[in-house]
Amino acid sequence: MASRFDAGSFLIRWLFAAVLVFGTYNPTAFSYLSWIVDSETRLGPVVAIIGLALLIGWIIYLRATFLAIGWLGVVLGAALFGAIIWLFIDIGWLSLDSTRALAWLALLLLSLILGVGMSWAHLRRMFSGQLSVDDVED
Repeated sequence: MASRFDAGSFLIRWLFAAVLVFGTYNPTAFSYLSWIVDSETRLGPVVAIIGLALLIGWIIYLRATFLAIGWLGVVLGAALFGAIIWLFIDIGWLSLDSTRALAWLALLLLSLILGVGMSWAHLRRMFSGQLSVDDVED
């Protein structure tokens, strides 16, 4: 599967990124951050294990993304998605008054940047034919 890459491969990587992003925080009460700030939540092993699993996921995704596309790629991706949000506001599909909608959209776009970062080596090989160092066989 490592040598074969298609839309489904990207979708799987993006879905894992979306679970990570939306599981950590979202504007509803159903996220890890909402759970731990709840006054009824006690710090215990389940809270710690889930928090550590999320932290490990963030480290894996952020490291892979920054190694793959670098700071410039992340900034350009964020700028592109920011311009898309600006377009949606400009044409009236989105309002600055709807902070929940903006939060959902920003989280979605963050998960897309992480999904692209995890898929970048495959995408670069598809578009340019260039192999990553890990792809070269001895």
